[in-house]
Amino acid sequence: MIVSGFTIIRNGVLYAYPFKESILSILPLCDEMIINVGKSSDNTLEVIRSINDKRIKIFESEWDMSLTGGKVLSVETNKALKKCTGDWCFYIQGDEVLHEKYSETVRDAMIRYSDNKRTEGLKFRYEHFYGSYNYVQDNYRNWYFRETRIIKNSVNIVSWGDAMDFRHKDGSKLRSKDIKAKIYHYGWVRPPLTLIQKRRDFEKIYTAGEEAKRNILRFENYDDMGNLRKFTETHPLVMTERLLNSNWDFDAKIDQQKPDWLRKILIFMHPLIKRIKKIHNKNKS
Repeated sequence: MIVSGFTIIRNGVLYAYPFKESILSILPLCDEMIINVGKSSDNTLEVIRSINDKRIKIFESEWDMSLTGGKVLSVETNKALKKCTGDWCFYIQGDEVLHEKYSETVRDAMIRYSDNKRTEGLKFRYEHFYGSYNYVQDNYRNWYFRETRIIKNSVNIVSWGDAMDFRHKDGSKLRSKDIKAKIYHYGWVRPPLTLIQKRRDFEKIYTAGEEAKRNILRFENYDDMGNLRKFTETHPLVMTERLLNSNWDFDAKIDQQKPDWLRKILIFMHPLIKRIKKIHNKNKS
């Protein structure tokens, strides 16, 4: 069984991505690591080269930032995927990290399903850190709960949309197995000024023109509060230095949240409440 890791990154240092930690977290499971480095205005390429591991295969790419809908991310992800030679392909985004405590679970799952023709991917659960390394989002309605991050190497499987998912070329979903492992998502844990700048710049790869300008003007850091949970477990070892160097304050406002029992009911009922409001507003008009 051969495993290819693959990822994409551009301006990783500028936007404070834990991309080096991300790569190191899955490298022990990989026989090769394909990295698409977009043309950057910082030293992202040098940081990756400093890992100095013969399994790492870097190629540089000129990303088409004029694409909208986040499509540039799947386009570039597919460039990396095409260079993978393994039986399994392990995708990790630049703000995602695998905890070492899940390594054996992941390896065992790849072995178990390697010859299973009905299994095309492996799906991870997620912890979404928010504001600081001490809090995670606790609302499965607003934050993706599971995503496929390991796929079998097939010409019929491609990165989809804004590279959050994988599908068949015709758009149909993969047959993926849930595994008992988590990906730690640190995308919302950055110095506050870096976070807001990253959000503003990335909006431009999703929308354009006046729409992008309107959306950017509405952005505020930490605009999804009210459903946070204290994180009491350990972080991946590769994140140790980054955690020690974090130096900003974040007020989670836990004391202002609704009681947990009420929060959970409201989260569960959210789709129904949303539909009722929609019907009510329609009747009013």
